[in-house]
Amino acid sequence: MIPVENVAPPAALEGQPIERMTRDGVDYVILGTAHVSRASVQAVDALLETEHFDAVAIELCQSRAHGIRDPEAFKQMDLFQIIRQGKAGMVAASLVLGSFQKRLAAQYGIEPGAEMKAAMDGADARGIPVWLVDREVGTTLKRAWRSVGFFQRFGLMAGMLGSVFEREDIAEEDIEKLKQSDLLESAFSEFAAGSAPLYRALIAERDEFMAAKLRENGASMDVAAPSRKVLVVIGAGHLKGMSAQLAEQHGDSRAIADELAVTPRAAKWPKILAVGVVLAIFAAIGFAFYRNPGLGADALKNWILLTGGLSALGALIAGAHPLSIVAAFVAGPLKPFRPGIPSGAISAMVEAWVRKPRVLDFERLRDDITHWTGWWKNRVARTLLNFFLVCIGTIAGEYIAGIHIIRSLL
Repeated sequence: MIPVENVAPPAALEGQPIERMTRDGVDYVILGTAHVSRASVQAVDALLETEHFDAVAIELCQSRAHGIRDPEAFKQMDLFQIIRQGKAGMVAASLVLGSFQKRLAAQYGIEPGAEMKAAMDGADARGIPVWLVDREVGTTLKRAWRSVGFFQRFGLMAGMLGSVFEREDIAEEDIEKLKQSDLLESAFSEFAAGSAPLYRALIAERDEFMAAKLRENGASMDVAAPSRKVLVVIGAGHLKGMSAQLAEQHGDSRAIADELAVTPRAAKWPKILAVGVVLAIFAAIGFAFYRNPGLGADALKNWILLTGGLSALGALIAGAHPLSIVAAFVAGPLKPFRPGIPSGAISAMVEAWVRKPRVLDFERLRDDITHWTGWWKNRVARTLLNFFLVCIGTIAGEYIAGIHIIRSLL
């Protein structure tokens, strides 16, 4: 790594976190930004105006870049397919993270990711390529989820819910302080700080990934060109780590990126434990029938009422349609006979069928979910909420019913 001499900055760049370095014959100007900041937008524009670049790299993945370029694209999503394909969790998580940015943006009249859009628009206007160097957000969330234990996963969910229910305004000087952290880290700040695996998945791995993508793209540039200079626009929470990786990282860049882009397989023991618990409960019900048909009938009734009842309660809390509540009640007790199909998915699909989301729901989705009441008002958000609450109710019902049945045999 060879440091590059600083260029006298215009006023818009004063005080902005900028690193300059050369790696493998490519000059990198790395700008750290806050993702909701006028100053960051101005800094991007100032760099593009005052210096010549051969490419612009930004901290976005393909899906996030598409969302910024076409904010209306989410209106085309097929809610049925999202639920059937098991992507409801990822969509809900992305919406929650988007609402966190949207709430900040609403205070100061600047769109979330405006500095990334300015970088893309500036590159397009100058006819230079845009490099999307961040890892897909869905992969990052899955790796984060699977990197922590059972109880820390509740922390993740609490961190996301907290960003929805938090209503306190954020001072503009505090928005600039977001330059010291990453958006994902901010949403899960308390848990990321205390969990090495979570911090690695949300921050450190992405530093490695982005450095590898910069090296990979840099190697593809024309070596005969008189200059090879790249503007890199990233959240300032990544500035130190990614710069260090870019300077020190060795090995095949594509192999490093490919390895970090793999979604790790889910641990088998939670599924084995869940199956074991259900089999134990069914064995207890069978034993109850063996001992006394009346006792067995009571055990089976408790299983149906508790799993079905708490599943239906989840749908009721979500404000679901009566048919969706009935579907939850029926699906809850039958969950063990449909492996891989959550009871929440069945209830949510009924909800989406009975109360088909309107165009207006998709148009208002991002605004509605910035306030917690919007999750019940908007049909798209309410369907996703129904999915989660029914699943939680079913799981709670299984364990409560199991305890009750086993106790009745003692």
